[in-house]
Amino acid sequence: MEKWNNKKTENMLKAILQLETLSEARRFFRDLLTEQEIIEFGKRWQAAQMLAKKAPYSEIVEKTGLSSTTVARVSKWLNRGMNGYKLILKRLNSHHHSSVPDGKGLR
Repeated sequence: MEKWNNKKTENMLKAILQLETLSEARRFFRDLLTEQEIIEFGKRWQAAQMLAKKAPYSEIVEKTGLSSTTVARVSKWLNRGMNGYKLILKRLNSHHHSSVPDGKGLR
């Protein structure tokens, strides 16, 4: 199986770092991903935000529509991953943008 951390993914991550606005991000990710993939990523991010606020799994499953297995996986990476979730949560909190999204996703 191919490793996720390779020159192709590094190149993609460098491209993402070039995005400057929400509009640019919306356009780039809509071209890169399917609508369903974007929705799924949005749900996982919402779950991470809710987990960081100590919401119970049952509430997260209900609000996001994710399976309990996916919520558990998000929790695992939030608590024992590479600290990517925590990094962004901290940055958003320091900018006073810590509200949990309503799940409507990008339009």
